[in-house]
Amino acid sequence: MNSIIQVITTIDDKEKAEFIGKQIVRKRLASCVQIAGPIKSIYWWKGQVEEAEEWQCIIKTKKSYYKKIEEEIKRFHHYELPEIIAIDVDAALTDYAKWVEEETDPG
Repeated sequence: MNSIIQVITTIDDKEKAEFIGKQIVRKRLASCVQIAGPIKSIYWWKGQVEEAEEWQCIIKTKKSYYKKIEEEIKRFHHYELPEIIAIDVDAALTDYAKWVEEETDPG
C-alpha cells in the first residue's frame, strides 16, 4: 500500500541517539525520528549473555531512503554491530503516509 518504512536502531547513549536522529531529520532522510527509552536489552554477544540500557530510535521514512539512513547510522554509531532493521508499513492513515513521503526529501 505505502512506500514508507520504519527503520529501527538502538544505542546506549541518549545524546548520541538524539544526535543521530537530528542528523537524519535535518538531511530530510526521514520525516520523524522518535526516541524511546531507556529500555533494557538482553542479548547474546560473543558467546555470553549481555545486558545494556539503551535508547530506541524509530525512524519514519521512504523505502527508497533505507540505504542512505543505514549509512548515516553506521557513520555515527559506535557499536561494532549496530541493530539497523527496516519494517514495511503495510497500512497507514492516508494523510500520515502522504506527510511522511512529502517531508522526506533530501532534494
